[in-house]
Amino acid sequence: MSPLCPVPCRYAVGKETRGILVVEAAGGGKTTTIRKFLSEAPFLKENPETGLPRYLEIQVPNPATLKSVGIAILAAMDMKGVSEKATAWEIWNVVRHRLGLMGIKVLWLDEAQDLVMAQSANETENTLRMIKSLMQGEHAVIPILSGTQRLAELASFDPQVSRRFSKIASPDLEHGVHDENLLCLIGAYCEEAGLKIDLPGDLPARLITASRHRFGRAVEAIINAIECALWEQAPMLTMEHFAEAWAMQDGCEPSANIFGVNDWLSIPLDKGAEEYEAARTQRQIKKVARG
Repeated sequence: MSPLCPVPCRYAVGKETRGILVVEAAGGGKTTTIRKFLSEAPFLKENPETGLPRYLEIQVPNPATLKSVGIAILAAMDMKGVSEKATAWEIWNVVRHRLGLMGIKVLWLDEAQDLVMAQSANETENTLRMIKSLMQGEHAVIPILSGTQRLAELASFDPQVSRRFSKIASPDLEHGVHDENLLCLIGAYCEEAGLKIDLPGDLPARLITASRHRFGRAVEAIINAIECALWEQAPMLTMEHFAEAWAMQDGCEPSANIFGVNDWLSIPLDKGAEEYEAARTQRQIKKVARG
């Protein structure tokens, strides 16, 4: 069988590529998942002409502007010292040329919600137009934009850009649905660590709640608990190790430790943070709408 060809699929009579939008709450594991896929994809392996992969990963800088992101992309391709007088459009012209020169086929912008949710309607429009331009021309790339739910607001601002992206939204962990899967994961990790298991039946439900129903945070909690057990040289993983690890992670009082009390379902989590994030999103949307 011949190897897969590292050339993006073209649409619209061969004029443009398509992008991917990955939306998930913080701690869901989207960054790890995307990075694993890109690093293992055979068609994105090392380019023999550059000795580098055919994809580029960029963490959107803060503050996120067209210029700052363009400069970050160029820096990732070993092109530094961009003139401060250069305009955003000049910088992105160089970005497109450099991506083609380096044989990059996939450009991944992580935490992209900070770029798309700009300070004004004009800036948002310019950002979306720039993203669209990356999918056109001789050296068009496949853009991957990943971020929190605020990134999903992209669809409401420019349907023409939105329809050019496939949307991926990972489901949350659910009580009674993913319990067995989590127990299997704990078992596999403990086997690797040489630990036996002594956990109550409601451990998966507590873990799902403590992790805010997000897979990435659940995995982190499991690993932290195992580390506590290994540090104590314990022969088995117990609920106490989860309580100890979670207390260090969340900085909670013993009475608010989901793994240490009986009425754990009544413990409020992240109420203030959720209200702040919702208010912040609404402020940004109103600001963009006002222009």
